[in-house]
Amino acid sequence: MTTRKPYRLSDFDFDLPSEQIAQVPAPERSGSRLLHVAGARLVDLVFGALPELLVPGDLLVFNDTRVVRSRIVGRKHSGGRVELMLERIVAPCEAWMQLRASHMPRVGATIELPGGASATVCERDERFFRLRFDLPTTLATYLEQHGAVPLPPYIARAPEPADAERYQTVYARHPGAVAAPTAGLHFDQALLAALHARKIGFAYVTLHVGAGTFLPVESDDLSQHRMHSERFSIPRATSAAIDETRTRGRAVVAVGTTSLRALEAAAAGNAADVGESETSLFITPGFRFRVVDRLLTNFHLPRSTLLMLVSAFAGYDAIRAAYAHAIAARYRFFSYGDAMLLERDPDAGV
Repeated sequence: MTTRKPYRLSDFDFDLPSEQIAQVPAPERSGSRLLHVAGARLVDLVFGALPELLVPGDLLVFNDTRVVRSRIVGRKHSGGRVELMLERIVAPCEAWMQLRASHMPRVGATIELPGGASATVCERDERFFRLRFDLPTTLATYLEQHGAVPLPPYIARAPEPADAERYQTVYARHPGAVAAPTAGLHFDQALLAALHARKIGFAYVTLHVGAGTFLPVESDDLSQHRMHSERFSIPRATSAAIDETRTRGRAVVAVGTTSLRALEAAAAGNAADVGESETSLFITPGFRFRVVDRLLTNFHLPRSTLLMLVSAFAGYDAIRAAYAHAIAARYRFFSYGDAMLLERDPDAGV
């Protein structure tokens, strides 16, 4: 029996024509394309065909986080421009943020912000800065008033008014994310109604996607990568729905990698109902999945932790073949792009 050498960052690279990076959403949410990946079997569909791919009694687990207007621009006392991107709020007027400036402000420096507000740099941890804000209201309210929609860096245009609605799932409830759980962007009310009519169950987790989701993996040795931490919660009702689904022998289907990370992080900690928690779970090939049977997801960036996750779930060779097919078939990639339905590799984690 041979043992494969450990995967390295270079194993997750691929060439993608820039014109296949979706810059705008599809005209209709459920009008995106859907690639069904079951091992070596690849089937081209439209996302609206999803109800027929599921069995009555299956359970869809959605991430109901809501994207906040998390990008703001300020000025240093020197006049230099500083762009602030929320990572996560840790107190009513305190947060970890990513900053972009020609010269990064030091600890103790003050940044002037729109509306007469300001922020003081309290601490730095590599790419992230902990800021304390002097505001007339809470930070969450201030961002809604003065912040901009945080489109991903590979969308090469300024946010438009339509993005405030389209870069948000129709079931978003709990504010806190700085990036959308993009697999959920394909669902509209008509599709949700069709799934309900087919007696597909719905359950929810909340994982607030942080700006760290866009950070590159910098070491070819994956064991050296430090995964960013994200807050999540799993309600008691969701835990009960998962248990009932398993008892009936039906499938737990994660809508997006964020839902999967929350469920598998809780299971790795031997708890399905965890309330509020955090995870820095880094899923690579060889990971043993305990909860999720099928995964709905978009296509991910080369050399990204999310590409590693889907390779762990569906099988490295299956994902390589699926991505090669998607590129040849002109699928649209990334946040506003098309989707895949992945069947779990039966050998995953064995």
